[in-house]
Parts: sequence; structure tokens; C-alpha cells
Amino acid sequence: MTKLRLAIVGAGPAGIYAADILLKAEKNFDVSIDLFEQLPAPYGLVRYGVAPDHPRIKGIITALREVLDTGRIRLFGNVLYGRDITLDDLKKHYNAVIFSTGAVRDADLDIPGIDLDGSYGAAEFVSWYDGHPDVAREWPLEAKEVAVIGNGNVALDVARILAKHADDLLPTEIPSNVYDALLASPVTDVHVFGRRGPMQVKFTPLELRELGELRDVDMIVHDEDFDYDDASKTAIASNKQVLVIDKVFTQWRAREAGTASRRLHLHFHAKPVEIIGEGRVEGFRYERTAPDGEGGVIGTGEIRELPVQAIYRAVGYFGSPLAEIPFDEKRGVIPNREGQVLDDSDHPLPGVYATGWIKRGPVGLIGHTKSDAMETIKHVVNDQANWWAPTHPDEQSVVDLLEERGVEFTDLGGWHRLDEHEKALGEPSGRARIKVVPRDEMVTVSRASD
Repeated sequence: MTKLRLAIVGAGPAGIYAADILLKAEKNFDVSIDLFEQLPAPYGLVRYGVAPDHPRIKGIITALREVLDTGRIRLFGNVLYGRDITLDDLKKHYNAVIFSTGAVRDADLDIPGIDLDGSYGAAEFVSWYDGHPDVAREWPLEAKEVAVIGNGNVALDVARILAKHADDLLPTEIPSNVYDALLASPVTDVHVFGRRGPMQVKFTPLELRELGELRDVDMIVHDEDFDYDDASKTAIASNKQVLVIDKVFTQWRAREAGTASRRLHLHFHAKPVEIIGEGRVEGFRYERTAPDGEGGVIGTGEIRELPVQAIYRAVGYFGSPLAEIPFDEKRGVIPNREGQVLDDSDHPLPGVYATGWIKRGPVGLIGHTKSDAMETIKHVVNDQANWWAPTHPDEQSVVDLLEERGVEFTDLGGWHRLDEHEKALGEPSGRARIKVVPRDEMVTVSRASD
């Protein structure tokens, strides 16, 4: 039976699902998979991109763990592609590689003032409150009035974390430094801005409904945003999710407001124009838009301003380039055709594949990630004639290589140790876990028995 040695770079859902699909579907090859992850822990954005008060979404980790725990996949954590292991290294040890490195940077928002002090990317803020080991542990939560630009789930996550009382986050795995900073936050008003109307939002009904359940937070919506055009009415009539979103907004519009100590405002038909300030954020300027009759909007020329002292842009994630791999700077993805990575001449690069957000961009949910992986795996299997011919295909040779280079890699057993350690840290206070944040501490705990 032909041996297929496969490297997967990125141990988030995309990489783990790709490994699982290959192992379950492939009967013609003896498959051996090594999963490389730059962080000491697996699961990618499920661990470091989902708000800590979303335990249902984090349930995905259970399914991912079951895949890793089959014992058929080796995990090499704390290994950075391009530094600790290179494309040439992979060619010597594997028949092919799949890049599943995701999209973790903030997409740009090209408006004046975006670089002022107090203007932040949502992805960086999410990494901070999720205890990502590679971001600073302090965050300047000094603003009373905050703007969040965007109408997706990340925008709502950011707004919810900013508006929520810190004590209500204590049952979660929120890191202690994040709790302390949120507890001291002087915030009174969080404003969320979307360019289109309320029936064209990108967030899910669940996310929206959760906002309305925040303790001591008034939900503020504006009647002028709910004069629906025909396209919005059609969306309500034809799409169950949109119907539920409309019902939530209808309930909020009927609520009494004014008694809570904090307010969360949703503004629609608001196109970002400029961030105002001398040296730092002092206000937000936007143009009022109107429906164009087809689900989009047109500008009205009416300019409005709102005083805020901090702004978070949540306008999407963006991929990062990888050493020696083609990259589309405009879209933030690896150029590919159904997962086959393409060179500058639009020809497939032998042995190189992509899946997940680095393949298709930061869109879609877990279901899309699985179908994405299936498409890529199909090409990996069918491209045997274009596989690399590794000179050191034995599994021990990769371990030897990393050890020779002094890479303090973590393995699956190490992740289990770290996982149990975090749970033990949370146990005295009745919490599911308390994340270990510093990278060196994560590595030390993971490698404790080495």
C-alpha cells in the first residue's frame, strides 16, 4: 500500500477537519499526518477567537478533541512555519502539505483618522480578552463612549464584552487580567454601526438575542432605521433567520429604556466617513444611507457626528502571507483552485494545498469548513503523480530535525497536560478553566514530563 505522508500547517478547525476527512475516507493509502501549529495549544480561533461567554460555540472543541484523540494524528505545537520548519524541510519529509493557517489579522478600513490613538482592530481586542499568548496583556479601557464599526458576529462580540459587567464574565474562562481591566472600565455607552439596514446584518439571531439579555444594559435602537424597503420585507418573508432578527428588534423597540447604568446602541444606515480627533479619538463621523431597493444602500449626503473616545473596527479578518507560498494581497488568501495552490502563472504548485479561511477568505461557518476540506482532500488524493518524493519520510526524522534546531515543540500529550492544568486552576473558584496566557508557561506545563 502506498504511503501518504501529509503535513498540515495550522491546527484550527480547518486543519483538524482536513485530517479527519482524509483518515476516514482514504482506503488506498497508508496515511500518516503531522499537524504543525505555531501556538502551544491547538484549535485556533475556536480557542482564541470566540468570546469567553459563548460556551455553546466552544463545544466545537469537544468534536475537534475527539479527532486528535484517535491517536492517528501527531501534533507539533509551538512550531512556526517559515522559522522552525521550512518548505524545503517539508519536501524532505512529506509527500504534500496543506496550509490551514486561517485569517487572524484585521481587515483594513480606509478612512481618515483610522490610525489615531484609541482606534483599534477588533481581532486584536478579541485576542487580548481570549488570552492569546502573543498580544500585550494590558488594554487601555479608558473610554466612556465607544464605537464599534461592523455588523457581523465579531462586532457584536466586541460590543457585548465592552458593555457587559465584568462580574457577569466570572463564570467563564476569562483571564484574570482581562477581568480586572473590564472591572475598572468607565464605559457607559457602546455604539455599533452598520452601513446597511437591520435586515441586511451579518450576525446570527442567537448573537443578537444574547445582547438583549445583558444585565443592567439598555438596548437602544432608532425607529428611523426600521422603515423597511421591499427588499427588506422580502427578506423577512423568505428567510427564517431574518424573520427572527426582525422579531428581536421589534421587541427591543417596545422596551422601556433609561434605567440601566450602561447602554448598547445599534445604528443602521451609517457609512463610516472619518474618525475625528487631535492625536487621539474624539468622535466618529458617518454618512446616513438609504435603501436602494435591492438590499443595498446609497448615500444621502447627510453627515452625522457622535462623540466617542475609542473605536473598534470589526470589518472582517484578513489572512497573512506565508514564506515561499504565493499570496493574494488584495483578498488575503493563498491563490488556489479548489484547494490546489496556484503559482504566478496560474498553474498548480505540486504538493501544496490550502483549506479554510486562508483558502476562501474569512466567510462561512463550521459546515463550510468541512466541505472546504473535503474539496481540498479530493485533490490531494487524486494528485499522486504530483506528490513530492521525500528523502526522509520516516516519522522520527521530523522529531530529530526539530530537536536539533532546539525547537521546544509541544505534542498531544502536552496539550492534555495543559488542558488539565487550566481546568485545575479554575476548579477552586468553580470555573471551567482559567487559561494559561504566557507562551513560556504554556510550553513549560506542556513539556513538564519531558
